[in-house]
Amino acid sequence: MVIASIDIQGGKVVQLKQGEELVLQRDNALELAAEFDRYGEVAVIDLNAAMGKGTNIEMIKPILRKAECRVGGGIRTPEQAKELVSLGARKIIIGSGAFRDSAKKTGEFAVNVPFLEAMAKKIGRERLIVAVDARNGEIVVDGWKTPTGLDLIKSAKAVEPYASELLFTCVEREGTMSGVNIEPVRKLREAVSCQITAAGGVSTLDEITELAALGCDVQLGMALYKCKINLADAFITSLNWKKVSIPAMDGGVSNALAGVCEANSNDENPQGCGFSSLLPIIVQSPDGQVLMTGFTDTEALAETFKRGNVCFHSRSRNKLWMKGENSGNILKLVRMRADCDRDALLATAQPAGPICHTGAWSCFATNRNYTWEFLQDIITNRFRNPAPGSYTATLDDDLVREKVLEEAKELCTAKTHDEIVWEAADLLYFATVLMTRAGVTVQEILDELDRRHRK
Repeated sequence: MVIASIDIQGGKVVQLKQGEELVLQRDNALELAAEFDRYGEVAVIDLNAAMGKGTNIEMIKPILRKAECRVGGGIRTPEQAKELVSLGARKIIIGSGAFRDSAKKTGEFAVNVPFLEAMAKKIGRERLIVAVDARNGEIVVDGWKTPTGLDLIKSAKAVEPYASELLFTCVEREGTMSGVNIEPVRKLREAVSCQITAAGGVSTLDEITELAALGCDVQLGMALYKCKINLADAFITSLNWKKVSIPAMDGGVSNALAGVCEANSNDENPQGCGFSSLLPIIVQSPDGQVLMTGFTDTEALAETFKRGNVCFHSRSRNKLWMKGENSGNILKLVRMRADCDRDALLATAQPAGPICHTGAWSCFATNRNYTWEFLQDIITNRFRNPAPGSYTATLDDDLVREKVLEEAKELCTAKTHDEIVWEAADLLYFATVLMTRAGVTVQEILDELDRRHRK
């Protein structure tokens, strides 16, 4: 996975060289988050909080609902971490607090086991990332200002039981675009079994390929903002194209020969026996309904990101194919994600109409699932394109509020199972009309419920 970084300082998106020298700053954090989210999780780092110089939490809050984010910088208590999760953070990055010896209270450094245990208990090990930032093999903290005397590899092994992932930043290379130092990454990979994300100095696609070959994710900052690396290219490069080889649809090669063909592959014919590098891709709607499956190659994936509509490699025609290019029922890309082995893809896309060639909503179901989002889509369309006799279109603000009060009362007085179903449906409909008129989306309501659930 390729992770783009949004570092925040003084209310601005910044990039610093060696954590100190300001190289650039931007004001479009939400716009960046929406763009970066298409390719992977977004790392949102509060540099002020990391250095103990205030916080940018009010700026960060809307970002957490705009993109799938991992958040770090100055998170010093389990309660802070839990609050960020409730606001929408997918994962939490902790650094300095993991290496302060809270037992001795003398300013000495050691792996802070009680702190790590409390963090893992509060938000779950699967959400916890420990930043093992190091300069020349030594863990550094406080925004990379303070050396700890702790060895990178020994420290990584000690914190691994409490985290699902390690974020390793090679501090001496950070912000320099001088190339990744692969050796400490290799040693770290050999020492631990959890996921590793590497950062610091990455400046070429070849380096991303090398890190991916080690089974590591990569976090991009300066090279991305300086346009030295294109995020779409980085995503494509990070995938495991060599692992999956799909035969053409001519039936000329049996599955039994697949192993022989791959064994006989070479540099001139890297797939062997006419196999091509294709990855399976599943497409789902934003509300989670599976729409279709297909295959993609590097060309189709590049076109998907370029056009913003999901493209495939047609095995029957052996060419690039954009879904909807004839029917108009395109799949507008929301985000793309790779699975844990990086050899299969999940595309979340907004369908413009029925997806299956039979005319069905999806290739797996005849009709679209009736979801709350679907209800709001219908209501929105009624207001934008009022049809003659449309009841919804007649509901002004005063009338809809009256109906919400009326239906809420009727729901409270309903006695039987069927009565409750009927009145609850009425209340949900009118409440959704009220929301839609006010510009409130279903997703915003679900986000708020999610926040309360995670508190």
